[in-house]
Amino acid sequence: MPAFGDPIPRRTLLRRAAALIAWPAALGAAGASLASPAQASSTHAPSALVPPAPEEVAVELPAARLQGQATMRYLGFEIYEARLWTAPDFSPTHYASHAFALELRYALRLDGAAIAERSLAEMRRVGSFDDARAKGWREMLGRALPDVEPGDRLTGVRAEGGTTRFYRNGQPTAVVEDAEFARLFFGIWLSPRTSEPALRRGLIGAGR
Repeated sequence: MPAFGDPIPRRTLLRRAAALIAWPAALGAAGASLASPAQASSTHAPSALVPPAPEEVAVELPAARLQGQATMRYLGFEIYEARLWTAPDFSPTHYASHAFALELRYALRLDGAAIAERSLAEMRRVGSFDDARAKGWREMLGRALPDVEPGDRLTGVRAEGGTTRFYRNGQPTAVVEDAEFARLFFGIWLSPRTSEPALRRGLIGAGR
């Protein structure tokens, strides 16, 4: 362990980042207590530079367009790039009533179990749920959110009716037929109660 005042090794910084960051959840209350080390930057590329939708998004949402994108960083290190794919009538205020897809492209390795646990903590910021429901959702998230390596892509699709479908690198991992789960889970990024409002603004295209 480095002495007080010594530079912290890069591996240690990344380990700490992995312990604090949800699957997709950006840093929450724990991150805020560290003098706001998380930073989200948004980009809105000209239409000619907009990347094509991933295959699973194109299949699930044929009319999908890129609503917005943002990059999550921790102490200067990129954690993931997030993209929100929506239909033309998408309303951020009523996100829980629309079909859309959230795509995350990771820049470092994260443990799936830690991602699932942090996701539950972030979901509680959006709305309350009892321990029995938390237990079931924890088990489901353990299947839906595997370990990720740099370059891996996780996609969550909220389909019509509130069903959530998860993909890793285009391959399905889990399906959750629970509209309340979808509202709380995607609220990690899209709810006004999110712990990362800058990330939300980038995803919903605020200011375009």
